[in-house]
Amino acid sequence: MISNSTPEAHAETANILDGRSVADRLIANVGHAVKNSIARGQRPPGLAVVLVGNDPASDVYVGNKVKACARAGLVSRDFRLPHGSDQKSLLALIDDLNADPEIDGILVQLPLPGHMDELDVTRRIDPDKDVDGFHPVNVGRLALRDPGLRPCTPRGVMTLLNAYDLDPKASRAVVVGASNIVGRPLALELLLAGATVSIAHRFTEDLKSLVEQAEYLFVAVGKSGIVRSEWIASGTVVVDIGIHRDDDGRLRGDLEFDDVRQRAAWLTPVPGGVGPMTVATLMQNTAEANGLVVRAP
Repeated sequence: MISNSTPEAHAETANILDGRSVADRLIANVGHAVKNSIARGQRPPGLAVVLVGNDPASDVYVGNKVKACARAGLVSRDFRLPHGSDQKSLLALIDDLNADPEIDGILVQLPLPGHMDELDVTRRIDPDKDVDGFHPVNVGRLALRDPGLRPCTPRGVMTLLNAYDLDPKASRAVVVGASNIVGRPLALELLLAGATVSIAHRFTEDLKSLVEQAEYLFVAVGKSGIVRSEWIASGTVVVDIGIHRDDDGRLRGDLEFDDVRQRAAWLTPVPGGVGPMTVATLMQNTAEANGLVVRAP
């Protein structure tokens, strides 16, 4: 644990939830587990990363994941299909990877080209190799309080909170954004942790009053201006999960960092907060898919 502080330990400006440092420790812990496994004569975990097309942002994300694999001692295999590939070709590749005994995890980088059905592709991955945690079996296990491989960003958020000894049990938690990738599984993670959870989405009325009640606030919209800084109560733990580029090309989150820092007790930066935790959790999931036990950071 990094600190024994609680949400009530509010300073003049928010304490920072440093995702980079926690992610570094998590990757180091994965590396330690892999090293011990190899010493026992086992092969290192293998991750297959599949990229369809030539989207520059996806290419950067895949590159970061490959670099993290090297740091964690995982074997990374990179598969790239041209933009014009049909879904049948992608599904055939997934079938081959499902059957490959040296591949423990399969990650298909999203978004896919418009002519492909992301749900069909996700369902094709063996749930035991679904290190993104998006397969209906894995989401269902999380909903039933029997988690297997868990979605990386929500799990990474919970790991980050735990590293700072922040426990949402019995608290009022508000998740703004109900995507299948972040919002919905994060709400399930928070329920598992014992929080009382509200989820806001595009049909939510009076978002302001909901945000004002939050002791833990998670914003995952991907668009700035949805949640106003003045709605956030003093002493709230705030996790900004959204990421996009502003008009100047700079990465930023969904919230106005400087304004929120004057109100919150704890706050994630963007970049450097949730993003590194997502990649580190992918390494953790892959190691666990191989049967390894990874110590919490």
